[in-house]
Amino acid sequence: MAIEEQMETLVDRLLLDYDHGRDIDQMELFRNPDRDVVIGVLEKLRRILFPGYFRDRNYRFYNLKYNLSVLIEDVMFQLTRQVSLVFQRQGEKPNQAEQHAQQACLTFLNGIPDIRAMVQTDLQAAYDGDPAATGMDEVIFSYPGLYAISVYRLAHELFRLGVPMIPRMMTEHAHGLTGIDIHPGATIGKYFFIDHGTGIVIGETTIIGDNVKVYQGVTLGALSTRGGQQLRGKKRHPTIEDNVTIYAGASILGGNTVIGAGSVIGSNAFITSSIAPGTTVSIKTQELQYRSRTPDRDAFWDCAL
Repeated sequence: MAIEEQMETLVDRLLLDYDHGRDIDQMELFRNPDRDVVIGVLEKLRRILFPGYFRDRNYRFYNLKYNLSVLIEDVMFQLTRQVSLVFQRQGEKPNQAEQHAQQACLTFLNGIPDIRAMVQTDLQAAYDGDPAATGMDEVIFSYPGLYAISVYRLAHELFRLGVPMIPRMMTEHAHGLTGIDIHPGATIGKYFFIDHGTGIVIGETTIIGDNVKVYQGVTLGALSTRGGQQLRGKKRHPTIEDNVTIYAGASILGGNTVIGAGSVIGSNAFITSSIAPGTTVSIKTQELQYRSRTPDRDAFWDCAL
């Protein structure tokens, strides 16, 4: 059989496979939000958060007001359309969904000055908390933690306004770029610093206070998810009070777990119950074993090097 006939047969098989009525078979392509458009909106919002850092370089400063107006109008149009689609998926009529989306997006955009104020505290925390930082510019351009937190701040505001799906698409985009997974439903106070960041997980019902510092590989998660959808809406993730530092690889689990203010959680600690304020938790030093290398093995490594 010629390759053209084989390809046509393959297409026919796939079309038949799409006919099973499963979730993955859905064909209403234009009733779903467009991930690429959402990511594009997110990058435009980032330009609004940091106007001097990620702006279009073709714009001159004296055109700032005009160009900001165009940018806001573009974000409003694109975001409203995507939010309207997810409201329709929840059962709203098109006209109702459009009006609902317009109001939600307008409220969201009006909240950007407050979001920027929070991001400024995160920027300050990153600079103050990392002696390797040479300046604010370096943090803004280079630190994955600040990027993930900034995206979270935007997504959390949409989440708070009852917008489904879109906030999660935003934070999962940041997750893919940085390895930092922050659910948009989490509540995070000001001056939040993520150092390094890869492998951090912050669950939906996590509550984090002010001046909290978290290192790479930390999990703020649920103690158990065996209940599945029955756990929806319940407090499943821990509460971290003000001025807490959590070092690399620590896991803090459970909705009833509270880490008291001013505590320090050492690397690789596994915590499922509350910690009193001002407590330092650390793992007792593990016993290290040392073994001398044989002359033959030494010679092998010398040759290998």
